[in-house]
Amino acid sequence: MGITVGFDLDMTLIDPRPGMVAVMNALGVESGLPLDGEFFAANLGPPLDDSLRGFGAPEERIPELVTRFRAMYPEVVVPVTVALPGAAEALHAVRAAGGRTVVVTGKFAPNAKLHLDALGLEVDVLVGELWSTEKAAALTEHGARVYVGDHLGDVRGALAAGAVPVGVTTGPCSKAELLAEGADVVLDSLTEFPGWFSSFAEPREPGRSDRAPDPAG
Repeated sequence: MGITVGFDLDMTLIDPRPGMVAVMNALGVESGLPLDGEFFAANLGPPLDDSLRGFGAPEERIPELVTRFRAMYPEVVVPVTVALPGAAEALHAVRAAGGRTVVVTGKFAPNAKLHLDALGLEVDVLVGELWSTEKAAALTEHGARVYVGDHLGDVRGALAAGAVPVGVTTGPCSKAELLAEGADVVLDSLTEFPGWFSSFAEPREPGRSDRAPDPAG
């Protein structure tokens, strides 16, 4: 039986930043609040409500703002989002080895599915609205042995689930930061994932570690 691998979505499999700038700025204009789309898009990862609080949105307005953001999202963000280099190949590498793919993301699941469908990224399971160590519940439930993400929160989620944390530097966190947080390996992008995974997924001799060396040394 193959290995189940979990992937984060934003800045791991997809790059939604142009649309994120646009939707947050539009929400700011509509709501009369000082929402900063550029800052938001450059720091994707934390839950939307936390980001809104960081911009000074009043607590009593958070639910309406989240609802409106999610309603605007399909038309503003999905059409201008692209798959990151190596995303499709990474998912294919897992399937080709007889494994399963699980996307665990902080994003609202219906909008996450719109991205996957629009970009033709096929996954076995999608779980949304989980962040950092909250992701461990889904990773454990689906038996993920590896979790790939761009954020320190992704590393924390993998470790909490007992999965191998694989970092990618396509998001806001550097290689040094991801390694310091506990990532086993950090890739420049998912283009490097199939090579790493082919070594990781090899049948192991008794007593041989599952951990593979960092391809970057």
